[in-house]
Amino acid sequence: MRTALLQSSGRLGSVAENLKVLDEAAGRAAAAGAGLLVAPEMFLTGYAIGGEIARLAEPADGDGADAVAEIAARHGLAIAYGYPERSGERSEMGVPPAEGGGKVFNSAQLISAHGTRLANYRKTHLFGCFERDHFTPGDQPVVQAELDGLRVGIMICYDVEFPENVRAHALAGTDLLVVPTAQMHPFQFVAESLVPVRAFENQMYVAYVNRVGQEGEFEFVGLSTLAGPDGIARARAGRVEELVLADVDPAHLAASREANPYLKDRRPGLYGSLV
Repeated sequence: MRTALLQSSGRLGSVAENLKVLDEAAGRAAAAGAGLLVAPEMFLTGYAIGGEIARLAEPADGDGADAVAEIAARHGLAIAYGYPERSGERSEMGVPPAEGGGKVFNSAQLISAHGTRLANYRKTHLFGCFERDHFTPGDQPVVQAELDGLRVGIMICYDVEFPENVRAHALAGTDLLVVPTAQMHPFQFVAESLVPVRAFENQMYVAYVNRVGQEGEFEFVGLSTLAGPDGIARARAGRVEELVLADVDPAHLAASREANPYLKDRRPGLYGSLV
Protein backbone atom coordinates (compact mmCIF):
# COMPACT_ATOMS: atom_id res chain seq x y z
CA MET A 1 0.00 0.00 0.00
CA ARG A 2 1.51 3.28 -1.08
CA THR A 3 1.44 5.69 1.85
CA ALA A 4 1.66 9.47 1.60
CA LEU A 5 3.01 11.62 4.44
CA LEU A 6 1.67 15.19 4.47
CA GLN A 7 4.19 17.42 6.20
CA SER A 8 2.43 20.74 6.72
CA SER A 9 2.64 23.90 8.78
CA GLY A 10 -1.14 24.08 8.81
CA ARG A 11 -3.29 27.16 9.20
CA LEU A 12 -3.71 28.08 12.87
CA GLY A 13 -7.31 28.08 14.04
CA SER A 14 -8.79 27.66 10.55
CA VAL A 15 -10.43 24.29 10.02
CA ALA A 16 -11.66 25.36 6.58
CA GLU A 17 -8.17 26.31 5.39
CA ASN A 18 -6.66 23.11 6.74
CA LEU A 19 -9.32 21.07 4.95
CA LYS A 20 -8.32 22.81 1.71
CA VAL A 21 -4.71 21.79 2.32
CA LEU A 22 -5.84 18.21 2.98
CA ASP A 23 -8.03 18.13 -0.13
CA GLU A 24 -5.18 19.30 -2.36
CA ALA A 25 -2.75 16.81 -0.82
CA ALA A 26 -5.26 13.98 -1.14
CA GLY A 27 -5.61 14.72 -4.84
CA ARG A 28 -1.84 14.61 -5.36
CA ALA A 29 -1.47 11.47 -3.24
CA ALA A 30 -4.25 9.64 -5.07
CA ALA A 31 -2.76 10.61 -8.44
CA ALA A 32 0.53 9.05 -7.28
CA GLY A 33 -1.23 5.80 -6.40
CA ALA A 34 -1.42 6.20 -2.63
CA GLY A 35 -3.98 4.22 -0.66
CA LEU A 36 -3.39 6.12 2.59
CA LEU A 37 -2.62 9.75 3.41
CA VAL A 38 -1.38 10.61 6.91
CA ALA A 39 -1.54 14.20 8.23
CA PRO A 40 0.14 15.60 11.37
CA GLU A 41 -0.98 15.89 14.97
CA MET A 42 -3.73 18.49 15.53
CA PHE A 43 -3.86 18.99 11.77
CA LEU A 44 -7.48 20.06 11.62
CA THR A 45 -7.03 23.13 13.83
CA GLY A 46 -3.31 23.74 14.24
CA TYR A 47 -1.34 22.87 17.37
CA ALA A 48 -0.34 26.11 19.13
CA ILE A 49 -3.80 27.63 19.46
CA GLY A 50 -4.05 27.73 23.27
CA GLY A 51 -7.57 28.39 24.51
CA GLU A 52 -8.97 27.94 21.01
CA ILE A 53 -8.45 24.21 21.45
CA ALA A 54 -11.53 23.94 23.67
CA ARG A 55 -13.64 26.04 21.31
CA LEU A 56 -12.67 24.11 18.18
CA ALA A 57 -12.75 20.62 19.71
CA GLU A 58 -15.48 18.42 18.28
CA PRO A 59 -16.77 14.86 18.68
CA ALA A 60 -15.22 12.03 16.69
CA ASP A 61 -18.14 12.12 14.26
CA GLY A 62 -18.35 15.91 14.09
CA ASP A 63 -18.37 18.25 11.11
CA GLY A 64 -14.61 18.00 10.64
CA ALA A 65 -14.78 14.21 10.43
CA ASP A 66 -17.62 14.48 7.91
CA ALA A 67 -15.52 16.82 5.77
CA VAL A 68 -12.48 14.52 5.90
CA ALA A 69 -14.70 11.55 5.03
CA GLU A 70 -15.99 13.40 1.97
CA ILE A 71 -12.42 14.16 0.85
CA ALA A 72 -11.36 10.54 1.38
CA ALA A 73 -14.30 9.14 -0.58
CA ARG A 74 -13.96 11.65 -3.43
CA HIS A 75 -10.27 10.90 -3.93
CA GLY A 76 -10.54 7.19 -3.13
CA LEU A 77 -7.90 6.91 -0.42
CA ALA A 78 -7.88 6.45 3.35
CA ILE A 79 -6.89 9.41 5.54
CA ALA A 80 -5.46 9.56 9.07
CA TYR A 81 -5.37 12.98 10.71
CA GLY A 82 -5.02 14.66 14.10
CA TYR A 83 -7.65 16.86 15.73
CA PRO A 84 -8.90 18.00 19.16
CA GLU A 85 -11.77 15.74 20.26
CA ARG A 86 -14.49 16.67 22.70
CA SER A 87 -16.13 13.71 24.45
CA GLY A 88 -19.72 13.31 25.50
CA GLU A 89 -21.26 14.52 22.25
CA ARG A 90 -22.76 12.32 19.53
CA SER A 91 -21.36 8.80 19.04
CA GLU A 92 -17.72 7.83 19.57
CA MET A 93 -17.25 4.51 17.76
CA GLY A 94 -18.24 2.49 20.80
CA VAL A 95 -16.00 4.42 23.19
CA PRO A 96 -18.13 5.49 26.19
CA PRO A 97 -18.15 9.22 27.00
CA ALA A 98 -15.54 10.26 29.53
CA GLU A 99 -16.82 10.59 33.06
CA GLY A 100 -18.43 13.98 33.38
CA GLY A 101 -18.49 14.44 29.58
CA GLY A 102 -17.04 17.30 27.60
CA LYS A 103 -13.38 16.46 28.18
CA VAL A 104 -10.94 17.36 25.41
CA PHE A 105 -8.49 14.80 24.00
CA ASN A 106 -5.59 15.08 21.57
CA SER A 107 -6.91 12.57 19.06
CA ALA A 108 -6.25 11.02 15.67
CA GLN A 109 -8.77 9.35 13.42
CA LEU A 110 -8.55 6.93 10.48
CA ILE A 111 -11.13 7.27 7.69
CA SER A 112 -11.46 4.66 4.93
CA ALA A 113 -11.35 5.32 1.19
CA HIS A 114 -15.14 4.99 1.24
CA GLY A 115 -15.52 7.67 3.89
CA THR A 116 -16.15 5.28 6.78
CA ARG A 117 -14.70 6.02 10.21
CA LEU A 118 -12.43 3.06 11.04
CA ALA A 119 -10.62 4.00 14.26
CA ASN A 120 -10.26 6.88 16.70
CA TYR A 121 -7.32 7.15 19.10
CA ARG A 122 -6.75 9.47 22.07
CA LYS A 123 -3.14 10.35 22.90
CA THR A 124 -2.11 8.48 26.04
CA HIS A 125 1.16 10.28 26.87
CA LEU A 126 0.80 14.06 26.99
CA PHE A 127 3.98 16.08 26.48
CA GLY A 128 4.80 19.12 28.59
CA CYS A 129 2.70 21.70 30.39
CA PHE A 130 0.97 22.91 27.23
CA GLU A 131 -0.65 19.55 26.50
CA ARG A 132 -1.38 18.73 30.12
CA ASP A 133 -3.12 22.11 30.49
CA HIS A 134 -5.41 21.56 27.51
CA PHE A 135 -6.00 17.82 27.15
CA THR A 136 -7.08 14.75 29.09
CA PRO A 137 -4.90 11.67 28.42
CA GLY A 138 -6.51 8.69 26.74
CA ASP A 139 -6.36 5.27 28.35
CA GLN A 140 -6.57 2.87 25.39
CA PRO A 141 -2.99 2.20 24.23
CA VAL A 142 -3.73 -0.03 21.24
CA VAL A 143 -6.25 1.12 18.64
CA GLN A 144 -6.23 -0.66 15.27
CA ALA A 145 -8.19 -1.13 12.05
CA GLU A 146 -7.86 -3.35 8.99
CA LEU A 147 -6.93 -1.48 5.82
CA ASP A 148 -6.08 -3.11 2.48
CA GLY A 149 -4.98 -6.33 4.17
CA LEU A 150 -2.82 -4.55 6.74
CA ARG A 151 -3.47 -4.07 10.43
CA VAL A 152 -3.00 -0.34 10.97
CA GLY A 153 -2.42 1.06 14.46
CA ILE A 154 -2.47 4.67 15.63
CA MET A 155 -0.31 6.61 18.07
CA ILE A 156 0.40 10.32 18.44
CA CYS A 157 3.88 11.89 18.70
CA TYR A 158 5.23 11.43 22.25
CA ASP A 159 3.52 8.02 22.51
CA VAL A 160 6.08 6.46 20.16
CA GLU A 161 8.93 7.42 22.49
CA PHE A 162 7.77 4.81 25.03
CA PRO A 163 9.04 1.39 23.90
CA GLU A 164 6.39 -0.48 25.89
CA ASN A 165 3.70 1.37 23.97
CA VAL A 166 4.99 0.33 20.57
CA ARG A 167 5.69 -3.23 21.73
CA ALA A 168 2.05 -3.51 22.79
CA HIS A 169 1.13 -2.76 19.18
CA ALA A 170 3.60 -5.34 17.90
CA LEU A 171 2.13 -8.00 20.19
CA ALA A 172 -1.35 -7.06 18.94
CA GLY A 173 -0.24 -7.62 15.34
CA THR A 174 0.12 -4.07 14.06
CA ASP A 175 1.73 -4.02 10.60
CA LEU A 176 1.77 -0.26 10.02
CA LEU A 177 1.83 2.23 12.88
CA VAL A 178 0.73 5.72 11.86
CA VAL A 179 1.97 8.48 14.15
CA PRO A 180 0.62 12.00 13.54
CA THR A 181 3.19 14.23 15.21
CA ALA A 182 4.02 17.76 16.35
CA GLN A 183 7.70 17.26 17.11
CA MET A 184 9.67 20.37 17.91
CA HIS A 185 13.28 21.53 18.19
CA PRO A 186 15.59 20.15 19.59
CA PHE A 187 14.08 16.66 19.35
CA GLN A 188 14.76 15.96 15.67
CA PHE A 189 16.70 12.82 16.69
CA VAL A 190 13.33 11.15 17.29
CA ALA A 191 12.59 11.12 13.56
CA GLU A 192 16.19 10.50 12.54
CA SER A 193 17.08 7.72 14.99
CA LEU A 194 14.33 6.59 17.33
CA VAL A 195 11.54 5.98 14.80
CA PRO A 196 13.64 3.64 12.60
CA VAL A 197 14.70 1.74 15.73
CA ARG A 198 11.06 1.37 16.83
CA ALA A 199 10.21 -0.03 13.40
CA PHE A 200 13.12 -2.49 13.50
CA GLU A 201 12.78 -3.75 17.07
CA ASN A 202 9.03 -4.30 16.61
CA GLN A 203 9.15 -5.52 13.00
CA MET A 204 6.58 -3.11 11.60
CA TYR A 205 6.34 -0.06 9.39
CA VAL A 206 6.11 3.29 11.18
CA ALA A 207 4.74 6.39 9.45
CA TYR A 208 5.78 9.38 11.57
CA VAL A 209 4.22 12.55 10.15
CA ASN A 210 5.28 15.91 11.55
CA ARG A 211 4.32 19.55 11.43
CA VAL A 212 6.89 22.06 10.19
CA GLY A 213 7.63 25.73 10.80
CA GLN A 214 7.06 28.13 13.68
CA GLU A 215 3.85 28.22 15.73
CA GLY A 216 4.12 30.62 18.64
CA GLU A 217 6.87 29.33 20.92
CA PHE A 218 7.13 26.01 19.08
CA GLU A 219 9.51 25.36 16.19
CA PHE A 220 8.45 22.15 14.46
CA VAL A 221 11.31 20.28 12.80
CA GLY A 222 9.62 18.34 9.99
CA LEU A 223 11.65 15.24 8.98
CA SER A 224 8.50 13.13 8.54
CA THR A 225 9.63 9.53 8.10
CA LEU A 226 8.27 6.22 6.91
CA ALA A 227 10.57 3.56 8.37
CA GLY A 228 10.51 -0.10 7.37
CA PRO A 229 10.87 -3.21 9.53
CA ASP A 230 14.56 -3.32 8.58
CA GLY A 231 15.08 0.04 10.29
CA ILE A 232 15.65 1.85 7.00
CA ALA A 233 13.77 5.04 6.17
CA ARG A 234 11.76 4.40 3.01
CA ALA A 235 10.87 8.09 2.81
CA ARG A 236 11.95 11.16 4.73
CA ALA A 237 10.87 14.76 4.31
CA GLY A 238 13.09 17.76 4.83
CA ARG A 239 12.19 20.86 6.83
CA VAL A 240 9.65 22.41 4.47
CA GLU A 241 6.04 21.66 3.61
CA GLU A 242 5.98 18.63 1.32
CA LEU A 243 4.29 15.37 0.45
CA VAL A 244 6.46 12.25 0.45
CA LEU A 245 5.42 8.73 -0.50
CA ALA A 246 6.66 5.20 0.06
CA ASP A 247 5.27 1.68 -0.21
CA VAL A 248 4.28 -0.53 2.70
CA ASP A 249 5.01 -4.02 1.37
CA PRO A 250 3.41 -7.01 3.15
CA ALA A 251 5.86 -9.43 1.49
CA HIS A 252 8.85 -7.46 2.75
CA LEU A 253 7.26 -7.30 6.19
CA ALA A 254 6.79 -11.08 6.31
CA ALA A 255 10.37 -11.71 5.15
CA SER A 256 11.77 -9.28 7.70
CA ARG A 257 9.81 -10.90 10.51
CA GLU A 258 11.13 -14.30 9.48
CA ALA A 259 14.72 -13.03 9.41
CA ASN A 260 14.44 -11.06 12.66
CA PRO A 261 12.07 -13.00 14.96
CA TYR A 262 12.21 -10.62 17.90
CA LEU A 263 8.68 -11.34 19.08
CA LYS A 264 9.19 -15.09 18.84
CA ASP A 265 12.49 -14.94 20.72
CA ARG A 266 11.23 -12.77 23.58
CA ARG A 267 11.36 -14.11 27.15
CA PRO A 268 8.65 -12.00 28.81
CA GLY A 269 9.00 -13.87 32.09
CA LEU A 270 12.33 -12.10 32.57
CA TYR A 271 10.90 -8.62 32.07
CA GLY A 272 8.06 -8.56 34.58
CA SER A 273 9.76 -5.98 36.78
CA LEU A 274 9.63 -3.46 33.91
CA VAL A 275 5.89 -3.05 34.25
